[in-house]
Amino acid sequence: MPKKINSNSKEKNSKSNSKSKNRKNSRSNDRRGSVGDSASRSAAGSGTDGPRASRRDSRRGRPADKLAPAENSRLNHRSVRQDSGQSKMRAAERGVENLASSQAAVTPPANIPNKVSFVEIDENHDGQRLDNFLITHLKGVPKAHIYRIIRKGEIRVNKGRVKQTTRLAQGDSLRIPPIRLSERSLDGLDGQKYSFLGKSILFEDDALLIINKPCGMAVHAGSGITVGVIEALRAYRSDLKYIELVHRLDRETSGVLVLAKKASALKILHNDFKTNSLKNPRLDKRYLTLVKGAWRDGTRRVTKALNTDARRHGERYVEVDPNGRYASSIVTPKSVSEIASLVEVKLLTGRTHQVRVHVLSENHPVAGDQKYGDQDFNRKMKSQGLSRLFLHAAKLTFFHPLTDKSTTIEAPLPSELAAVLTNLSLEFN
Repeated sequence: MPKKINSNSKEKNSKSNSKSKNRKNSRSNDRRGSVGDSASRSAAGSGTDGPRASRRDSRRGRPADKLAPAENSRLNHRSVRQDSGQSKMRAAERGVENLASSQAAVTPPANIPNKVSFVEIDENHDGQRLDNFLITHLKGVPKAHIYRIIRKGEIRVNKGRVKQTTRLAQGDSLRIPPIRLSERSLDGLDGQKYSFLGKSILFEDDALLIINKPCGMAVHAGSGITVGVIEALRAYRSDLKYIELVHRLDRETSGVLVLAKKASALKILHNDFKTNSLKNPRLDKRYLTLVKGAWRDGTRRVTKALNTDARRHGERYVEVDPNGRYASSIVTPKSVSEIASLVEVKLLTGRTHQVRVHVLSENHPVAGDQKYGDQDFNRKMKSQGLSRLFLHAAKLTFFHPLTDKSTTIEAPLPSELAAVLTNLSLEFN
């Protein structure tokens, strides 16, 4: 009998020790595991241990309903302390945020809201593009930042998401999110540094300012560009209470650029640029460009839809696409050789990179075009003295917004481009 008792006792001790080891291993595993690992172990265990595994406490490794009262009490106190600490942290964070908001409210940057604001569009901005309005309304905010909040849907018109090209209408409600910036302000810009723009003025009256934009200068600030033509003119011509871009030219394009000095003039010209066509000829835009090879068969009309939202290597790359936006150009040769041809392009629409992509689609890429051009041809043109994109907005005819009289403004071909034509023996009058 004593031997049987000892045998049973050993078996009980062995089982007890085995259970104890299992508990220790379980606690050790729980302490080492992350929250994600604990969740995956629980999911895996449910297939072998059944419902009981889902009832195990993650802190103790055994059923929660089997915990001792003292352990339950310690866990409850710990949970209360954690919740209390988190509440205090949240309250402190709210306090810091409220303090920062109150400080920002005392000295906010001009025209830049530090909380959600709503703007009702008036008649002066009826028909204006959304991005143009925001660039004006949020002076000092980088263009890249403005386009980012539009893409993210933080800008709303009448509670709906919109694109940068959306045209605003009188009475629209525009939602603008809080704007937080670290970029430096342009308030201290030295206007005299841009006095050269004064020498480029082609026409000026009470309503308009028209310049011959130099190559290499963007029309407005943006990603990586601190100062564009509009910012420079605002600094240089501080006497002007109002000045806005009527249209755009690419950074590498030179030529006629129109700016409005009155909101009423801006609205009229915006509409003319938008609705221009052969049937409704409110504008006549002529570009001069040097293209590869001999342009054959005289004047051609190129009507090919363009996808202006395509991307290549993360950058915008416009391409011909039947599902793209309607685009039409009329190309007329001015001087032709086997190496290169000088052509005039009349734009009936104003799509991004339209001239460059349309002539490329006719197998005549623009000289000096690093994005769409022929690199071998570009090297040949460089040997002839070309160090930039050969694209110049030479002439613009429009109806003056105040008098409604036809007005033509011409920008002479820059000397560096004229020299290339001379080297290629291409005549130009």
